[in-house]
Amino acid sequence: MSDQHDAPGSAEAVEDPRRVFAEECRNDRELYPERRLNQTQLAKMARVSKSTISRVEAGTSPIPPELPALLDQVFKTDGKYKRLYADITAQSFAMHSRRRIELEPKALSITEWSPTVVPGLLQTPGYARAVLRGGNPRASEKELAEKVNSRIARQRILEGSAPPDFSVVLCESVIRRTVGGNEVMREQLAALLAQGSRPTIVLQVLPLDAGAHGLVDGSMSILTTTEGPPIAYAEGVRSGAVIEESAELRQLSWFYNVLTASALSRDASAQMIRKSMEAL
Repeated sequence: MSDQHDAPGSAEAVEDPRRVFAEECRNDRELYPERRLNQTQLAKMARVSKSTISRVEAGTSPIPPELPALLDQVFKTDGKYKRLYADITAQSFAMHSRRRIELEPKALSITEWSPTVVPGLLQTPGYARAVLRGGNPRASEKELAEKVNSRIARQRILEGSAPPDFSVVLCESVIRRTVGGNEVMREQLAALLAQGSRPTIVLQVLPLDAGAHGLVDGSMSILTTTEGPPIAYAEGVRSGAVIEESAELRQLSWFYNVLTASALSRDASAQMIRKSMEAL
């Protein structure tokens, strides 16, 4: 899934989940069992501002990532708003990326190789904004904010009591390339150090002098879920492919194992990231 150039959703969708979210919020508010709620009353119950509810119902701003769970709690809707929000998030990505987006919350483990940018699951908002702006210089500020919001929302799978095992190998060029300016890059590198210290995340750096390898021409990730055999996702600049054939999966897994063997250890990787951060 593209962590550089997320494209708008397909116009073929039968329903726009963003519009459905707004309509469901308005309907549940007006049909609240005890009494019809106005926006101010709902905002107080959901512990957000009235302007947030107004903008969400009007569809004029991104949905705060924490709001769906709060609305499910207020309206007792058993995850309806979380599901709609997941649909909205998936729609903001290119069609070829959506299957991975749908599978991420169900993943038991994720392995990822990124030769160009910090993976989306580890990006800070500032870094994500700079990458997305570079990939779509004509995007409006609203479009950009929505894409950043969707990307950061994906990271919730790494939180909670049962996050997936997450193994990441970054090319050294990723931590050397200053994206968004020194301050943004320092924040991003600090975030990598924090994430890499978590027990469920293994973060390694592949040195530039490691030479050629089987994944040299693009990024790749493998997801293992509760719903069947693993799937791989390989990506180029503007396209991607889901790979499920067992022989191809074995080969990609082998290539990834070679990368992890050639990469720096967790501690040495953290030391390189820290030195890059201090040099900015």
